[in-house]
Amino acid sequence: MRSQARRAEGTAAGAATSSERESARSQEPRAIIHLDMDAFYASVEQRDDPALRGRPVIVGGGTLGGSHLPRDELGRAKPVLARALIGHARRGVVLAASYEVRPFGVRSAMPMARALVLAPGAIVVPPRHDVYAEVSARVFDILASVTPLVEPLSLDEAFLDVTESRQLFGAPAEIAARLRARIAGEVGLPASAGIAEVKLVAKIASDMAKPNGQVEVPPGGGAAFLAPLPVSRLWGVGPKSARALAQMGIETCGDAAGRDPDGLARRLGPSGRALWEQANAIDPRPVIPDRDAKSIGAEETFDEDLSSREALAPRIHGQALRVARRLRRAGLRTRTVQLKLKRADFTLVTRRATFDEPTDDGQVLYRQAAALLAREPERPTRLTGVSAQNLVAVEAPQLGLFAPPPTANQALNRALDAIADRFGAGTVTTADVARGDDRE
Repeated sequence: MRSQARRAEGTAAGAATSSERESARSQEPRAIIHLDMDAFYASVEQRDDPALRGRPVIVGGGTLGGSHLPRDELGRAKPVLARALIGHARRGVVLAASYEVRPFGVRSAMPMARALVLAPGAIVVPPRHDVYAEVSARVFDILASVTPLVEPLSLDEAFLDVTESRQLFGAPAEIAARLRARIAGEVGLPASAGIAEVKLVAKIASDMAKPNGQVEVPPGGGAAFLAPLPVSRLWGVGPKSARALAQMGIETCGDAAGRDPDGLARRLGPSGRALWEQANAIDPRPVIPDRDAKSIGAEETFDEDLSSREALAPRIHGQALRVARRLRRAGLRTRTVQLKLKRADFTLVTRRATFDEPTDDGQVLYRQAAALLAREPERPTRLTGVSAQNLVAVEAPQLGLFAPPPTANQALNRALDAIADRFGAGTVTTADVARGDDRE
């Protein structure tokens, strides 16, 4: 009896210890990493062409007499000095600027003509969107190896919630360092990271860590970290808002954090309290992975307008394939596909279609998106996007001796996913996507 009592006591003690551990874990602060690739497009070009390393590189496009700059004249094989193009770049936009060209004042989204004036000795190379998408998929595979809670923001940045990953992979700073080392070793590119309790602080920390570094803000230290920074660091505070706040005596985040939130709300409306919360590092937003997202999409802004359906179709095809792979990785299917077109005059067009049965097949998504495109007039277009909406979880198949075999499309997608997981996305793709950059 005494032995049974001791065993019971031991079991109860073990249960109490386990419960205490669970309670302690639930009280641990969140650990969020914002990982951002450094000058992503430009870094890829410098990686693939040794002649560009250490040189001022601009990735983008322009026009010569209204025509696209040909690759044999402006490309990785024969990069030309930007000074030869000043006066010819009519509409091109800077998609990425290497760190070597940034001291001249060149930044992403700047008109190419302006960039060439600021940096006449820069080397301009045209973008290779298919390559960037492939590299991005490899990076996201690495991120997913430490946590399923990865929220993509674009091809080159994401939030990761590693709160529960600490048990397996160590402290958040160690996780970030390991991810950056893997990206450098396996993909050959630099990345920066910010680590904090909340998204806002992690994003600002990663910006301050660039290039190729990381900054960790300790739990409870978010407000102190933000305090000396200009208020323009906060989301939603642009140059105009910053000037208006300066007239109120608010120039730093600390200035905003020290104000009465109700007074800010009376003066600025709802954005006043939001400003105060941000300045005090109050940001409860969770990291939302694909599996919990309401939609999954991919889009691309072109360095110059594309007009014909023939030119737009391969871009849309590639976007549909990327969306489908993310659906399969998240264990989801979609009932609705949406096509997004942003015209040259910034008019936004969205068209949707609903499937009879949910799907995660990229070709099905593309065929429907292409049908939506066919109904639209051919007009100069600066952006296309494909998104999957009305998502449903894929039910696990029942085990059994006579379970139905996968369909031909399912078997093909599984094989393509396996190849992509091992060798990188884009290793096998369709012919139109592969030659899409050479169209128009």
